[in-house]
Amino acid sequence: MRQKHTISLLIIAVGAAAAAMLPLIWAAISALRPSAEIFRYLSPLSIHTFVPTEVTFQNLVALWSGPFARAMLNSALVTAITVALGLVICSMAAFALAALRYRGRGVVFAAMIISFLIPFDSIAVPLAQVFRDFNLQNSYAGLILPGIGNGLAVFLLRQFFLGIPRELAEAAMVDGLGWFGIFTRIYVPLSKPALIGAALILFVFQWQAYLWPLLIAPDPDYHVASVAIASFAGQYDVDYGQMFGGAVFTALLPMAVLLVFQRYFIASFATTGSKD
Repeated sequence: MRQKHTISLLIIAVGAAAAAMLPLIWAAISALRPSAEIFRYLSPLSIHTFVPTEVTFQNLVALWSGPFARAMLNSALVTAITVALGLVICSMAAFALAALRYRGRGVVFAAMIISFLIPFDSIAVPLAQVFRDFNLQNSYAGLILPGIGNGLAVFLLRQFFLGIPRELAEAAMVDGLGWFGIFTRIYVPLSKPALIGAALILFVFQWQAYLWPLLIAPDPDYHVASVAIASFAGQYDVDYGQMFGGAVFTALLPMAVLLVFQRYFIASFATTGSKD
């Protein structure tokens, strides 16, 4: 009986995954169609909806020979730096909230919780004006800085750090180790799943960002992938072939990263529910 139940759940999971993948599959196939045939077989559905009658690589050649290639490099660079710097800042902030004892710690933690409950888009416009006042428009620093302090990543790490026995830190202090040494030599090595989970949060938030790069970096030399994809929709026409191709390529990298590190991501969130 249990085996039948497991098989049923597996079939449902596979079916749900296949349904979720259909739009991405259709977009990938559409990128290989001539522009005139992209929507030709969409209604009514038929075998040719997912099996093209004619395959062309013209859309992909035009995509990678244009500004999209630089935009992808910009996205990769900005995301990589954001993850590296963000992990350092978020982990240190989480350590201060979890291990140190000081007056007002609860207020700081509450402010941090509120910070990731407020949608970033609601403060993007005034924040962009502040960045312009500091001459950070059209710069990599302007693209990176808002992403390195992520409240959700801090919360995740803080909850994980609370599960590390405080006796370890106390024993290290008896041996003469300072707070920075306790952080780097005890907390960080024991927190691999949480650090990977926080890195994935920083990665996804930065990789999918659209409004902020659009506001702070209008110069095409600093466009990221999401902005470059939107540029395929002009005032009078839309290049759906290149748009779908760009969307597929920008989805492949986070998909691969999440598939590789999903067990660490799940393990990191499994430790956040019962600590205070």
